[in-house]
Amino acid sequence: MSRTPSFTPSTYGAVPPLAWWRRWWRRQTPSRQDRFALLAPLAAVLLFFAAIVAAFWYLRAEEMEREQEAVRRDVEYAQQQVRLRLLERQEQLMRLARDASNGDLDRSSFIGRAEALVSQYPELQAITWIDDRRRIRDAYAAPSAPVSQRRASGEPLPAGETESTFNLARDLQQPVFSQPLAGPEAQASTLQLQIPLQGQGLFAGVLLAEFSIDGLLRYGVPAEVSARYAMSMLDANNQMLAGSTAPVRASVTPWLDWNERNREYGGPVSPVGNGLILRGQAYRTSPGLVGNGLFWMVGALSVLTAWMLIGTWRHTRRRVQAQNALVAETNFRRAMENSMVTGMRALDMNGRITYVNAAFCQMTGWAETELVGRTAPFPFWPEEDRESLAAKLDEELQGRITPGGFQVRVKRKTGSLFDARLYLSPLIDAKGVQTGWMTSMTDITEPNRIREQLQASHERFTTVLEALDASVSVAPLGSTELLFANKMYRQWFNQDTQGHLQLVAQAGVPDARPTDDGMDAVDGLVGLPTDSLTVAQAGNAEVYVPELGKWLEVRSRYLNWVDGRLAQMVIATDITPRRQAEEEAAAQAERAQSVSRLITMGEMASSVAHELNQPLTAISNYCNGMISRLRAQQISEDDLVAALEKTSRQAQRAGQIIQRIRAFVKKSEPNRTLSEVAPIVNEALELAEIELRRRNVRLSHYVAARMPRLLVDPILVEQVLVNLVRNAAESIDLAQRPTAGRHVEVRVIPRQIEGQDVIEFSVQDTGKGLAPEVMERLYEAFFSTKPEGMGMGLNLCRSIVESHRGRMHVENLYNGPEVTGCRFSFWIPLTQPAADNGPATIDSPSKDAGVSA
Repeated sequence: MSRTPSFTPSTYGAVPPLAWWRRWWRRQTPSRQDRFALLAPLAAVLLFFAAIVAAFWYLRAEEMEREQEAVRRDVEYAQQQVRLRLLERQEQLMRLARDASNGDLDRSSFIGRAEALVSQYPELQAITWIDDRRRIRDAYAAPSAPVSQRRASGEPLPAGETESTFNLARDLQQPVFSQPLAGPEAQASTLQLQIPLQGQGLFAGVLLAEFSIDGLLRYGVPAEVSARYAMSMLDANNQMLAGSTAPVRASVTPWLDWNERNREYGGPVSPVGNGLILRGQAYRTSPGLVGNGLFWMVGALSVLTAWMLIGTWRHTRRRVQAQNALVAETNFRRAMENSMVTGMRALDMNGRITYVNAAFCQMTGWAETELVGRTAPFPFWPEEDRESLAAKLDEELQGRITPGGFQVRVKRKTGSLFDARLYLSPLIDAKGVQTGWMTSMTDITEPNRIREQLQASHERFTTVLEALDASVSVAPLGSTELLFANKMYRQWFNQDTQGHLQLVAQAGVPDARPTDDGMDAVDGLVGLPTDSLTVAQAGNAEVYVPELGKWLEVRSRYLNWVDGRLAQMVIATDITPRRQAEEEAAAQAERAQSVSRLITMGEMASSVAHELNQPLTAISNYCNGMISRLRAQQISEDDLVAALEKTSRQAQRAGQIIQRIRAFVKKSEPNRTLSEVAPIVNEALELAEIELRRRNVRLSHYVAARMPRLLVDPILVEQVLVNLVRNAAESIDLAQRPTAGRHVEVRVIPRQIEGQDVIEFSVQDTGKGLAPEVMERLYEAFFSTKPEGMGMGLNLCRSIVESHRGRMHVENLYNGPEVTGCRFSFWIPLTQPAADNGPATIDSPSKDAGVSA
């Protein structure tokens, strides 16, 4: 094995000739034939194995794809059969429900027909007739039905999924399938179908049919499908309700039947939906270990061929291993020399250049042959600096070295100059004897230019900061030192750090407390990660400084100071004029809202007077009657007490009306609290209902159950609802709708709009809608379609909604090309997750929901 040759300046002059290096490199580098002989066997082995694996994989994948397609096709056929069976039972039960609704069935006829259906279809377990009061009227269950499905007449409807499905069928007025029932409410594997009954156009109860999921699977799936697959019914959580699964057989060659477990398919059973899934699993038909004999034969031949190729490859690798070791070391030394960006120059003890590297030649523009062997003055010395450079060279040769190096100007061959820094060190040979001096040179022209630009930029930046009309200060965390303060800060707080700390404390920005060892000049936060602080967004706060008598907008952020310490920058801007304008605008808006409520009550004065006249007239009549009977001595003590109680109730009714109006119109400070939605809606509708009764307009409202609370001002939200309901009633009155078509509907439901959870309030009327030109100017101040209107109602409503971070929307309702009404809606976002107050629902009305006329 050859070794890397060593050379010294005495053997080859200043440096080995480049031609000698090229010849030596060619001898040590492996030839192209050697590299091919090294890689060809390995490539052949890899290609051979890849071809064998790809062929087996393709054949296996194609076979499994065909089997999976067969499974999917058969299971979909079974799903269709189960669906048709359920629809047939549903149609038969709907005929029975229709006869029961029409009164064509008595108890014996119903029991007879139910018994015939249960006997004819084994999957049907029980049929129950439930009236509109959730009471069992008649029921029939199969003899094999569990005890929980045997119900007696007069029993109440059990709570749980059965009651939820009852409510859903009543609301939708169409047949509804329940989710599969399991656990203590019913025996496992039960499915319910509830069909609503109609009597004279009203809800009269439901017809409840209970199916056995096991019977549905047994009699609904075709026999030829059950023979080939393990069929089962699953719920939405993939829990098995009925059926069986394919047995899992251990395999000694799991890599050969890698896709056996994928031969299954499942899908939801319509019309039940995703709550009931029919799954089919194919029984395993893999040939096993014996059937894969071809694979073992090909594998053995492949291993033999690979062993021969690997032997050839190992022999070739040993032959070129020695050459690679030599090439690696040679390449390393050559790469070191060529990759250096620092110029290197070697001088002997007499000041003669004995070596320069490629970087030194590239910097100066002089070739290696033009520099090696030269003595001072060197050609890269500028003429005007030669005396000082010669004196410096004499000091170097005498051993007086500057540890930090020194800066000089260097002349290129083209005559241009650049700044460089030189570092000098002794050159020691292998015997420990100094043979000269080694000099490293670095081009510092660009750093010098950047340093000058940074200095000019710093001056410009300081000038800008001094001219700002905002206070800027920087102080390190945990210290009372003030690193920077501009002119405005000095005018407000002088050179004291207390002003900076006061702004930080009032703005609520966390700051570190000064430590006792502050004199040690050690950062207490050194070593801690600060990236998340310095890249965070700036904090913003508005504070009042009594000493200055000003409102200041304080923005702060963390930054790394030039010395590496974590500092805090605070920018304070005088916003006193803006705050005064905002307070004035808020006061004007509050007065406008109060005036709007007074105007609303003024417009409803006649309706309120009529509403108060009824209890006052009743009180007068009761009092006159009692006086007359007392004078005639024809009243007993019990009759007197009863009359007084009626009089008291009428007085309370009048007082509640007055109290409600007083709470609505009284002037109060804005007060946003976490409020329940239902009381707000009820208070607003009770006020608006007075106007609706005067205009002969029906009112219905719906509030979803278990609504989360909202952070709102209840009076302002009531004001919006009252205005929208009154506008709806006026629109219906102007449209001159008949009595049956005079209807206003209010709905309050939770929704998700623009990616956030909100509560939506909507008011829908049956008027003639809004014209396009009116729609464009709807929220414009002082615009109104009423002769006596001020045009401020909807403008204030939108302002109130947007002040609660909500939005208002309006749209016309159409029946074909005809406008049948208008719908105003607005939503207010939740301030906390709805889970804190229980899940919201819009399927079942709450106890506060109802219809009032």
